[in-house]
Amino acid sequence: MSNRILIRADDLGWTEAINYGIAKSMRDGIIRSVGLMSNMPAARHGWELVKDLNPCVGQHTCICAGRPLTDPARIPSLCEEDGTFHPSRVYRSAKEDFVVVDEAVLEIEAQYQKFVKITGRQPSYFEGHAIASHNFFQGLAIVAERHGLPLLPFAPEGPVRFRNTMLYTSMDSIKPNYDPFESLKAAALNDYGPDGCCMFVCHPGYLDDEILKVSSLTIPRVKEVAMAIDPAVRQWLQNNQIEVVTYDDL
Repeated sequence: MSNRILIRADDLGWTEAINYGIAKSMRDGIIRSVGLMSNMPAARHGWELVKDLNPCVGQHTCICAGRPLTDPARIPSLCEEDGTFHPSRVYRSAKEDFVVVDEAVLEIEAQYQKFVKITGRQPSYFEGHAIASHNFFQGLAIVAERHGLPLLPFAPEGPVRFRNTMLYTSMDSIKPNYDPFESLKAAALNDYGPDGCCMFVCHPGYLDDEILKVSSLTIPRVKEVAMAIDPAVRQWLQNNQIEVVTYDDL
């Protein structure tokens, strides 16, 4: 029996450069699952680039970058004074969870509705971007239950269950001396058991001025594009009988 690996690209829609890198990684590479940030101005641009590539696309719900789709006056716990979302560093430095669940639900619902409007489909998976907030995750669960969406739970340690599969997350992009191919090989060769699967989360993309201003994750994005499109990587997966699956396959 071959091992399985789910390779997911996050952040479609953040900037046009990110979109081009993700599209390249899907068109010429091994990535088949992608998370769309429907609140971002480049969301529709990103979808237009990948929609004909048979993507497994999920909602990568974001409350820490860009602007909300909801009137900021209705969701003050999520926003800066200028109406943008609190950046991720605010969440990391907070001593308590300041997200108001009802406000989170308003924005998550708005992003879901925008996702459907852009893509014309339901998300294949439903999850959140970058922050660890129990109240945010509670909001995701509420909206997922409301619409019957496949919620991808968050767990800082250990696997999560998605349908009948236990998913073991591998995400090394923020580690020093990151080598995407070496991380992929290490993740793919682990034994996850008969009901387990590796979920390799990456953030491929090209860089523009906008992403350099707002994201601390830069060079690893470019390296992940190069890894995804490298024929040697595809050949290694075949030689080691590693099957690349999507959330739709689980």
